[in-house]
Parts: sequence; structure tokens; C-alpha cells
Amino acid sequence: MEDEPTSAADYSSRIEGYAKKIRKTTDVGDIISLLEDALRETHALHTANEVEVVRQQVVLAENRIERLKAELELVNKLVREDQLTGALNRRGLDDALLRESARADRSNSDMCIALIDLDNFKRFNDTFGHQAGDAVLAHLVAVVKETVRSNDLIGRYGGEEFLLILPDASMEEAAAVMNRLQRGLAARPVPWGTGQLEVTFSAGLARRRPGENEAALINHADQALYEAKRVGKNRIIVAS
Repeated sequence: MEDEPTSAADYSSRIEGYAKKIRKTTDVGDIISLLEDALRETHALHTANEVEVVRQQVVLAENRIERLKAELELVNKLVREDQLTGALNRRGLDDALLRESARADRSNSDMCIALIDLDNFKRFNDTFGHQAGDAVLAHLVAVVKETVRSNDLIGRYGGEEFLLILPDASMEEAAAVMNRLQRGLAARPVPWGTGQLEVTFSAGLARRRPGENEAALINHADQALYEAKRVGKNRIIVAS
């Protein structure tokens, strides 16, 4: 991190530098990071000799930066989150998959993914209406988030398909997570009207090979998912 400013003039110059960097970037995450640096510079002014004459301006600057950072964090979340289910959307999923793949290569660690497809999903929409279908999708994600490990990530891949990213997980550990999820979902049907909707899923589980690109990894999981659906649904197949 750069040295802390020693004067209000120095602070003003530093903030202008951050402003120029912010104007040149379109990545919300990078902008948030720059705002955090600017906020640290602003906090440092509290100990500067000149601060007594500009204290009110410093406080106002801190408040503005904090508000802008909070607003950008909300925007960053919204553009990466599926609004119906609270899972990552495709953009957020793609970003997470790239990030976790790169981290797995750097640390030479295991990583698995599971492609999950809700069984007979069309029946929920056709029999009970689209609101029931929406409730089933949201319920699945809620159960996933309560069941999987804290560092696992769930994203909506499309329609009733979801992709679960399992960093630092061997195939055995990933299979254990998926079996736990299957049991958890079976134990918690979706309340609907005066009854309940029984929900099951089929899944293809794949372990990432070192250096494997994201498309190839998803293709392996998709082939395993296809096999799970073909042989009877409500099961997890490990990719060969």
C-alpha cells in the first residue's frame, strides 16, 4: 500500500490520482478496491496537522466514499446474482469458475463441479403453475446454501439447471457433499398450498484436471448428468 498522506494537499493529489484510475476502469470490483484505498487515505487525514481546519470536509468525504462504495457493492452483487433464486447468474458463475480454476492451478489443489438438473421440473409448472416452479427453484438454492460447505458456490446455469463449484474438494469429498444435499432435499419438500411438492435432482459430478479449461470441465459434468437422467433420474453420476 502507498505511504499515508502527511497533509491535506498531499491527500488531494492522491485522491485525484484515484479518480483518474476509476475513470479508466469499467470493472466494478476494481472500482470498489480503489474506493477502499481512497477511504484509507481519508481516514489517515484524521492524524494530519492540517486536519482541524478541514475536519468537516474530511467527514463529508468519508461519508460520500462509504455511500458510493456501498452502492457499487450492491450493483456488483445484482449484476452477478439471479434475482429469483439468489444464486449466481451466468455472469457471476463464469467469473467464479475462472477465478477458482486459476486458484486451483496456482495452488495445485483439487476442484470439482456438479451440474444439477431438477427432475421433472416441467410437471411443477404444468400442474401447479409457474409460481410453484419458481418456488421449487428458490427452495433448491436455499437447501444448497444450507447444506454445502461455506466456500462452495452455487449458480443458475440456465432454466432448472444449476452449477455447483466445489473448491479444494477431492472427488470423494465432492460426492459426500452431493449425497448430503440429496438427503437434505428429500427431507425437506416444498410447502405448497395444503400439501407438499417432492423435489429430486439428477447431477453430473466432475473433477477438474490440472490446466483444464472451463468448457471442457462443464462438458464432462454434462455428459455425466445426461447419463444420470438416462438411467432413471434422482441420482448422481461421476464423470469418467
